[in-house]
Amino acid sequence: MATQALTVVNNKSGQATEAVYEHPYIVRLCHWINTVALFVLIGSGLQIFRAFPSFGPKIPQHNLINWPKSLALGGWLGGALQWHLTFMWIYIATGLLYLGYQIFSGHYKQILFTPRDVPGVWPMARYYFFFGAKPPAKEPYNALQKHAYTTVMVLGVLSVLTGLAIWKPVQFSWLAWMMGGFHLARLWHFIIMWAIVAFIFGHLVMVVLHGWNNFVSMLTGWKKDPEYISK
Repeated sequence: MATQALTVVNNKSGQATEAVYEHPYIVRLCHWINTVALFVLIGSGLQIFRAFPSFGPKIPQHNLINWPKSLALGGWLGGALQWHLTFMWIYIATGLLYLGYQIFSGHYKQILFTPRDVPGVWPMARYYFFFGAKPPAKEPYNALQKHAYTTVMVLGVLSVLTGLAIWKPVQFSWLAWMMGGFHLARLWHFIIMWAIVAFIFGHLVMVVLHGWNNFVSMLTGWKKDPEYISK
């Protein structure tokens, strides 16, 4: 998919500003809807866990995780389930729309992590952890961003599969069996949730380090003066 570029000349200063259309409308729409959906799913999921804090007889259950009620959503088990199941469908629908668009438009080529991106991971990790210089940008997403976005898409699919195994363990008995049974499917679902939380934290760090223009581009689609565009 070709990247659209636009050059604007400021009449007062005479300086040219270049903007690139990085984020198509569907990508931005799915991004913000799923942002809300994820926070609701996490909050309601933690309330569901409070009602049944067990991962099976092989894992000690007494005060395994004493999650504060103030950080959960739903108020009680029934309320949390209503929130969770409602936003589950929103999460699945936007996820399918996002993946479908990425595949059929070819936009996925910008964010898919491939073997050629491996050498660029460590230099970017050093930069993000403040003990290395910032590598020159050659494309819209650096190697570590591609790794993060590819990983979170896999986590998103796994969160749905493990969630279905928990929600309908009889109807999806084959799926629950693949997860190691109901209790282990629940454990995998819980671990995946925390992995997604870790991604959200890392994603926010990336946004801050890459500056205001990076955030605005997810609102408007256009990014001003991207580093990978040579003047």
